[in-house]
Amino acid sequence: MTVSLPDLTGDYVLDPAHSRIGFVARHAMVTKVRGAFHQFEGTAHLDGADPSRSTGQVVIKAESIDTGVEQRDQHLRANDFLDAPTFPEITFRSTSVAAKSDTEFRVTGDLTIKDTTRSIDIDFEYTGNAVDPYGNLRVGLEGSVTISRKDYGVTWNAALEGGGVLVGDKVVLEFDISAIKQK
Repeated sequence: MTVSLPDLTGDYVLDPAHSRIGFVARHAMVTKVRGAFHQFEGTAHLDGADPSRSTGQVVIKAESIDTGVEQRDQHLRANDFLDAPTFPEITFRSTSVAAKSDTEFRVTGDLTIKDTTRSIDIDFEYTGNAVDPYGNLRVGLEGSVTISRKDYGVTWNAALEGGGVLVGDKVVLEFDISAIKQK
């Protein structure tokens, strides 16, 4: 059973067990490294009749970064990159939502990394809704945005012998969200 868009109106909590907040960054100018954050929480208020009245926020634990290589993950948690001991959280708080179509939305908000806050636009696609076996109404959203890590004070790099740098500046943030409507 699916629910019509206006009937989705309500408060939601992100389900971390069925959601992913990931990233992709260029490495050595020839390949991409993919990773994810495994500890996060988020809430949203969805207004199906008037999406511009929707809001959302996410808090990510910086120390939960995982690329599958522990040595690299330790470096990413350190001062050269996220400095997780000093800045334990990465946050996003929406400031506006605009419908681009019936299933596409642009969410504008403030992304804070290492105590630097910048406004970004994330394009999301509404992927549907369903009632799970436990009677919970779930909605799905997928989105991504490309940011410059330097804009957030994440500037460490190393020059390559043949030219170029070890870590690309552009980072794609990826959001695959399953959110549960609160009763």
